[in-house]
Amino acid sequence: MAPFQKFREGWVRPALFFGNNPISLAGGAITSAAGVTMIGYWLVELFGRPNDNPYVGIIFFLLLPALFIAGLALIPVGVYVRHRKLQLAGQIPAVYPKIDFNDHRFRHGVDIVLVATVINLLVVSMASYRGAAYMDSPQFCGQSCHVMQPEFTAYKVSAHSHVDCVACHIGAGAASYFRAKVNGTKQLIEVTFDRYPTPIESPVQNLRPARDICEGCHTPARFIGEKLLVKSTFADDEKNTQTQSVVVLHLGGRDSLSHLTGIHGVHLGHIEYVAADSSRTTIPWVQKRNEDGSETEFAVAAAGGSIPQGERRVMDCIDCHNRAAHTFVTPEDALNRAMAEGAVSPELPWIHKEGMELLKANYSSEADAQAKIPEQLSAFYRNGHPEVLAAKADLVKAAGEQLATLYSQNVFPFMKVAWGTHPNHIGHMSYPGCFRCHDGEHASKNGTSITQDCAACHNLLAVDESKPKVLSDLGIQ
Repeated sequence: MAPFQKFREGWVRPALFFGNNPISLAGGAITSAAGVTMIGYWLVELFGRPNDNPYVGIIFFLLLPALFIAGLALIPVGVYVRHRKLQLAGQIPAVYPKIDFNDHRFRHGVDIVLVATVINLLVVSMASYRGAAYMDSPQFCGQSCHVMQPEFTAYKVSAHSHVDCVACHIGAGAASYFRAKVNGTKQLIEVTFDRYPTPIESPVQNLRPARDICEGCHTPARFIGEKLLVKSTFADDEKNTQTQSVVVLHLGGRDSLSHLTGIHGVHLGHIEYVAADSSRTTIPWVQKRNEDGSETEFAVAAAGGSIPQGERRVMDCIDCHNRAAHTFVTPEDALNRAMAEGAVSPELPWIHKEGMELLKANYSSEADAQAKIPEQLSAFYRNGHPEVLAAKADLVKAAGEQLATLYSQNVFPFMKVAWGTHPNHIGHMSYPGCFRCHDGEHASKNGTSITQDCAACHNLLAVDESKPKVLSDLGIQ
């Protein structure tokens, strides 16, 4: 028997005979409908305007491909069910219905099946690729699940808003992808059964080392030089008196002679520490490897000279830059920055004092804050300073809207995220930060302690001065 004839008699004729059943036909219909819908959406997306709705992406990149594959799976299931049913009834024919390729209608049917098979393969391949790509997008990570709203909101206004979430949280390679999907499945189960933590736990325990994340863009050898930092502060008086502090940060790093200097240089050395709490705010023990290879241990008196219980880590970028892409600021910093940039006009009398009160007030939800903050600010000027509202109504309106925005970027009542919920370990003004170790209480056995010399990290050129002369000398102000 010729190979083609053998294939036709042994496979094609039985497949067509057993495939003529409701389950297989339904599967073919489901696959066709899902495939045509996906292709139509891809064409609209290719030639039209992309849709930013995350749930549209879930439908077209995840649910419909799953439905498409489920339809394909129903076809052999139907074949098996009918074969089993006829076998039990003893009704399987000795000779299957004849297939006549001389019949042009049958040939056309076979052509359609072959073409549909090729299209199905292409659709499955494209759907798999697009689905995987969509699950790697910031839109999917941040918007498809309401639990991530605080983190996604902070991400959008961060310096890393152009970096995809997966670049830090997953990484390259099949192993990383698999671990991420397993972890994502766990999170999905937690959300489904309302067992997710509020707020989202920080820091992320399974985050990859900074060497694999940060140093892909921030080369350690380039952490060299000084940085001028100007910070504006406004008082709670009628004129919102502005003062400025000017600081030169000694960023340092590893120079061309391999010398370690400044903030980054000191911490590029091998340092280990033990954190006594989950936020890594309390650090009772530190060990530093010296240039000669020896090690020095520093511990607070309560540690009793032994290594305390807790998480032990090798210090890297994330231990200070712990909120690099998801920074939540204090109300003071948020309002001072907005006033310095003019988003909240310092021309409005008492705006700093009133703005701080409105930001720190309790609201039942984000929507409640969005409605009450602008209205209460307008009421403040309407009742106490009607002349200001009459002359500067636009500034009052803009200030109210900006205050509501500042609140919505940092406070999320439904996730129990309030001002200060997530500490930022950079600096030491709003949170312990540097003073977690540089507090004068971490001492070694020989009596030396971790330095508290301010000049090691920065020089203060001006502190809370009105129009500092140094800024004029530098041509900045």
